[in-house]
Amino acid sequence: MPATPSSRMATLWLAAMPLLFVALWSTGFIGAKFGLPYAEPFTFLFIRFALTLALLVPLAHWLSGEWPRGARLWGHIAVSGLLVHGAYLGGVFYGIYLGMPAGLASLLVGLQPLLTAALAGPLLGERLSLAQWLGLALGLVGITLVLGSKLDPGEALFQGFGLGALAAVSVALAGISCGTLYQKRYCTGMPLLSGTVVQYLAAGILLGIGALLFEERSVEWTPTFLLTLGWLVLVLSISAILLLMALIRRGEASRVASLFYLVPPVTALQAWWLFDERLPLPALAGMAIAIAGVVLVVRGKPATGGRPRT
Repeated sequence: MPATPSSRMATLWLAAMPLLFVALWSTGFIGAKFGLPYAEPFTFLFIRFALTLALLVPLAHWLSGEWPRGARLWGHIAVSGLLVHGAYLGGVFYGIYLGMPAGLASLLVGLQPLLTAALAGPLLGERLSLAQWLGLALGLVGITLVLGSKLDPGEALFQGFGLGALAAVSVALAGISCGTLYQKRYCTGMPLLSGTVVQYLAAGILLGIGALLFEERSVEWTPTFLLTLGWLVLVLSISAILLLMALIRRGEASRVASLFYLVPPVTALQAWWLFDERLPLPALAGMAIAIAGVVLVVRGKPATGGRPRT
């Protein structure tokens, strides 16, 4: 039977989902750079999550009305929210707040697929093919080339920030890697919208505690901050995150994680356009190699065998 217009549109939408996710997700690092001069990181994120929940709760009730069943699933969803949203965003924003360039933060957390692929086998029973492992290796080489172009030839490892910023972004990297695997294993029965509400609620509580304990909680409500906050709430915290949840549900964790290899190049291009950050030739070559690695991971067929642990 010939394809109907509706089926063709559905096919195009499924094909566009990963690219759309990358385009939206990469703007989060740019948004952090725009907004952090006007608010401390945990305070900034707490406000973001509070506004997101105010919009998402009625949306979840209107569109779905289905909520997670049982305290056990609620607990698993909350843990995944602490990792995917609390640790990841808290680490990224705090690292940028301590002086790390937004593009470099994106590059460091772009190493996530390596951790995810290494852990997906023992935790989820996923086995990668040789082509997929080659793709992950190419991704690492590409990220290393881009990262190497940022090295300070002087005594300091990087310009403008110290070990605190590196530690914060390392927490973000561990959070998004472990959170992707945790959600894939324990939250497969999670209703998409209401489950995201539970995740944001858990992450918001964590970041609110961080703001109370470690920050002065002062905010400059400038037009730039308000516009940035609106973008992060509507486009990142709702649209991009729902896309991520749908992608995790549709494919193996390692394949979903490979999309994050595309985020650093896209972020770097945005930084060049918005902040006139120039990219040397090694960085451009690294971007091309990383994209080639993504193609191998996404198109490669998983090796046979292996079962998820129960």
